Amino acid sequence: MMDTLLTVEGLTKHFPVRGGWGRTGAPVRAVDGVDLTAGRGETLGIVGESGCGKSTTGRAILRLIEPTAGTVRVDGTDLAGLGPAELRRFRRRMQLVFQDPYASLDPRWTVERTLTEVLRTHTDLGRDAVRERIGDILETVGLSAHHRSRYPHEFSGGQRQRISIARALLLNPDLVVADEPVSALDVSVQAQVINLMKDLQQEFGMTYLFISHDLSVVRFISDRVAVMYLGRVVELADTADLFADPKHPYTRALLSALPVPDPAARRERVVLTGDLPSPSDPPAGCAFHTRCPLATERCRVERPETRVLAGESGPREVACHLAE
Repeated sequence: MMDTLLTVEGLTKHFPVRGGWGRTGAPVRAVDGVDLTAGRGETLGIVGESGCGKSTTGRAILRLIEPTAGTVRVDGTDLAGLGPAELRRFRRRMQLVFQDPYASLDPRWTVERTLTEVLRTHTDLGRDAVRERIGDILETVGLSAHHRSRYPHEFSGGQRQRISIARALLLNPDLVVADEPVSALDVSVQAQVINLMKDLQQEFGMTYLFISHDLSVVRFISDRVAVMYLGRVVELADTADLFADPKHPYTRALLSALPVPDPAARRERVVLTGDLPSPSDPPAGCAFHTRCPLATERCRVERPETRVLAGESGPREVACHLAE
């Protein structure tokens, strides 16, 4: 059993909607009761369609946006109970790698200034120690110390993402939320960055919360995978179990869309009908029943609770009436 670092219980984030003439519409239920755990040194992947609440979940966990409800504990500390000064100090242990390396770096700042800002904010290191630390972290992510004087526009996309990773690792965090960290990169560069993240995890023992819509990347890097649909986790299992035997119809549909390397191989394609329901007005019962080919009358009226089932590599969680 892994030592648990992150515990998320009932995490909820609703965004208010304001209409004309001061009227208030139904809130957008971006995250609707998410439960997660992640162990030290583990990579937990979060997958799902665009708009399912993956990124909002990651930002709410870090309190970059304030959750509507729920608790988030990192190493036993309830983040909701931390005041501004305490949260600022605790942020040393939690970092974020943003999706777009072109937008997450200030184009007017050199690499050195970008990284120095982090160390001056969170440490008392002197000038020489800061320069040494920056040189070391750039070498760690596969760049050179002489890159410190360059601006973001002088780097390729993969190099910019390495700088973003270096910024996240400067303070030796326990938890790193990686929000689509390779989606803006070419496939060959994606492989370099993913391998770098795996190597750094082995070296420093960090926990990754890896958010992505690319199932192939998630399969390669993750120890366990959580599948989200309309703000809720519908399935969570060991990576090997999930890809070998998905239990939720939505997970099956996602996996059936993966390309097969062997041209002669055949895979049953699960085609979903209809559009993703509005998070402001989710369907009654199971939120997936409007698109599910297996939906029954029970699915239309009763919301399925998350149940724990046995898996080949350990227990798995499924929110479906027909999971067995």
